[in-house]
Amino acid sequence: MKKTKTLRKLLFRTLLGILLINLLWGLAAVTLRGAAIESPVKVYQALPQLLNSDMVKHLSASLSRILIGLPIALLLGILIAWLMYRYRMVGKVMSAFTYLAYPIPKLALLPIVMLIAGLGDGGKITMIVLIIIFQVIVNIRDSLLNIPKESFLISTSLGANQWQVFRHILLPATLPDTLSTLRVAIGTAISVLFVTETYGTEHGMGYFITDAWMRFDYITMYGAIVILSIVGFLLFLITDLIEMLLCQWKETTL
Repeated sequence: MKKTKTLRKLLFRTLLGILLINLLWGLAAVTLRGAAIESPVKVYQALPQLLNSDMVKHLSASLSRILIGLPIALLLGILIAWLMYRYRMVGKVMSAFTYLAYPIPKLALLPIVMLIAGLGDGGKITMIVLIIIFQVIVNIRDSLLNIPKESFLISTSLGANQWQVFRHILLPATLPDTLSTLRVAIGTAISVLFVTETYGTEHGMGYFITDAWMRFDYITMYGAIVILSIVGFLLFLITDLIEMLLCQWKETTL
C-alpha cells in the first residue's frame, strides 16, 4: 500500500513537472519570438529524426562516461569516508585535505587533468570523479559521525558482531544519505561532462549540442538538450526507486 502511494506521488510529481517546464518553455518561445527559442512542439516533432541520426553514438559516449565515473567516485568516496570515520589519524589528515580541496573550483583544473589523463575518455572520467568524490566524502563522513553512540553500545551489549553492526546500524544510517548524494552527483556529472566534451573530442552530447549551436541548427540543439535531460531524469528516477525499495523505514520525501 505504501509503495503504491509513493509511486502515485512520484507519477503525479513527474507529470506536473513536465507540464510546468513545457508551459514555461512555450510561453518563452511565444514571448521572445525571434530570440532563438524554438517552440517545444517543433522540437518534439524533430525528436524521432534526431534519434535516428548520429546523435545516438554521441549519447552512448556520454552515458558510458557517466556510468563509469559515477560508481568510481561513489566507491572511492565511501571508502575514504569510512577510513576517516574508522581511523582517527586518517580522519584528521583527510579532513584537513578535504577542507582545503573541496572549495577549489575543479573545472579550473580541466587543462591540467587533460594534460595528465589525455583528451579522451580518461580525462573526462577523471574530471567527473574529481568533482563528485568530495561531495561523497563529506556527506558520508557526516552521516557516519551523526550515528548516536548509544546505538553501538546497545548492539554490542546484545552480542552483535561486526557484520550485524554494519547490517543493522551503519547501512540503514548511511544508505539514505548515500542515495541523496548520488542524486546530486548525477546532475553534477552531466554538467561537468557537458563542459569537458566541448574540448578535444568529437564524441559526446557536449560536442553534439555545441556543434549544432555553432551551425545555428537550433532545433537539433534543443532536441539534444531535451534528450540529455531525459537521460538525467531517468537516472534520477532510478535512484528514487532504489531508495523506495531499500529504505522502506525512511519517510519518503516524494
